[in-house]
Amino acid sequence: MKKSVAILFAFIISQFHAQQGPYYQQSAKYKMDIDVNAEKFTYEGKQTLDYKNNSPDELNVVYFHLYWNAFKPGSMMDQRVASQGKNGDSRLQKDGISRLASIPKDQEGTQNIHWIRQNGKTLKFEVQETVMKVYLAEPIKPNASTTFTLEWDAVIPQQIRRSGRNNREGIDMTMTQWYPKIAEYDYDGWATFDYIGREFHAPFSDFDVTIKINKDYVIGAGGILENPMEIKGYDANAKIKADKNKATWKWTAKNILDFAWAADKDYIVKSFDVPEGPKVFLVYQNNDKTKVWEEAQPYITKYYQLMNAHFGKYVYPTYSFIQGGDGGMEYGMCTMILGEAKNIEGLMGLMAHEGAHSWYQQMLATNEPMRPWMDEGFTSYAEGYVMNQLFPPAQKLPNPFFNSINAYRNFVKKGIEEPAVWLGDHHDNGTSYTYASYVKGELYLVELGYIMGEQNLAETLKQYYDQWAMKHPSDRDFLHIAQKVSGMDLKWFQNYWINTTKTIDYGIKDIKYDAKSTTITLINNGQVPMPIDFSIMTSDKKIVNYQIPMNMTHTWKTKDAYGEFKTMPYWSWTQKEYTITVPYTKSQLSMVGIDISQRLADVNPDDNFIEVK
Repeated sequence: MKKSVAILFAFIISQFHAQQGPYYQQSAKYKMDIDVNAEKFTYEGKQTLDYKNNSPDELNVVYFHLYWNAFKPGSMMDQRVASQGKNGDSRLQKDGISRLASIPKDQEGTQNIHWIRQNGKTLKFEVQETVMKVYLAEPIKPNASTTFTLEWDAVIPQQIRRSGRNNREGIDMTMTQWYPKIAEYDYDGWATFDYIGREFHAPFSDFDVTIKINKDYVIGAGGILENPMEIKGYDANAKIKADKNKATWKWTAKNILDFAWAADKDYIVKSFDVPEGPKVFLVYQNNDKTKVWEEAQPYITKYYQLMNAHFGKYVYPTYSFIQGGDGGMEYGMCTMILGEAKNIEGLMGLMAHEGAHSWYQQMLATNEPMRPWMDEGFTSYAEGYVMNQLFPPAQKLPNPFFNSINAYRNFVKKGIEEPAVWLGDHHDNGTSYTYASYVKGELYLVELGYIMGEQNLAETLKQYYDQWAMKHPSDRDFLHIAQKVSGMDLKWFQNYWINTTKTIDYGIKDIKYDAKSTTITLINNGQVPMPIDFSIMTSDKKIVNYQIPMNMTHTWKTKDAYGEFKTMPYWSWTQKEYTITVPYTKSQLSMVGIDISQRLADVNPDDNFIEVK
């Protein structure tokens, strides 16, 4: 390297580290007044937004999300669905054709911004479909605050994805990502991804929301209802205060990412308190298809107790499970889910997943569009962990994630896997996105538990919560804790598992029996190196475990929840084969095998065990 180039390179690196500086996060306070015309599915909105710039950067522009502008023919979402055809999200299409293309004009999602002001000064703005760029009258300096005011009106779109009117279960209004929402600003810059149908990101904010709507409607929302005595459905003795046949609902919420609500004339509201947990609200239509909601209370109570104990305490005072949306989607202090369910296990599976997003999306608020595998994957891991205890399988499985590992193996065979590192909306195949984000993200934690031991994984998750709850962590922050807890170098694993589609494939190549011992030759047929748990079962059914470390970790696992291990010499990641000799003869053995716990996401497990006869 030439000296001048080396000096320039050193300067660039020094600037990178200088800019990183101490952690910061922006904050916002919304006050909104909403007047709903239920007959026309429209509303008028007024918003005051107090915004604090806690970054070291001076801001000359700000950005807002206008998500509903995606729900119309010709939008970017429509174009993306059309280009993907049957490879895309099945909920956005019918017979491979985009459902957005046929939205009637009067049901298109629309957010018309009348004006926006900064400290009373009218601002110039540009609407770039689902993103609004606002040019400031005065810069927001570091550690300074400013106040935005704006007015807008909106058309509630035909229900296509998550938001909208008249969903397929008959919910009148699902009001999610429904207001002009300021974008997150952090070290990566403004989080201004166009909305194509997947994930969201936002600063932690406080909300004070007043909603006027026909008095026949009941609202479920993520927040605290400040006037329950005036509201139908929330208090048996409520005296409804109506203004021209409209009731006024006053909601507040603190330190959440977004405020969501739904409204329907047929909603009922039930509530109960979880010991040392939140007050839970169930908001749903009471009919034959939603009967299982009546069985949910004891399961939800145990759910929160398990989540609090293993993943960190739920910090908000309430949580609402609301029938609405087109499947399940998480928001601040609530979720919108389909209400119809055949049995309590099916309903709780949905509630367990969406509820777990309160940890891995809300309290630990990673950037979902950039790292959906952290959001959906960690949530899926928590769901699997809890559901295994709420509904123990009739046939005992080797581990709670056995079915997810098998699903991953079967998917890999299709040859359409895409790396988990890809941005959420930029996956080419809908099923590939699901496996990259949900399944590989879940198995990221399962494989870490296998590599460093379940006790170290549990401690990592605990410290992750303790250090990063109510902040915006990244994968680098999580990996830092995992390496510190385990004492292992784990960067190689994250690179293989998240950034590539390379697979794990170990097997037993050969076995030789001698007079006093048995020698087994193992082979690595895959592209991802791993440490290996190797076990033998004696003829009298005793199990002896051996840990064959992989050299890149530099520290070895000696025990975990699945047993203690005798440590063997390490297996270099460049080495194709490995031999292990155990002090047992053929007559003393009944089985030898790789990964008796079956946590290793080996794509070809058929050659992992040999029964000794």
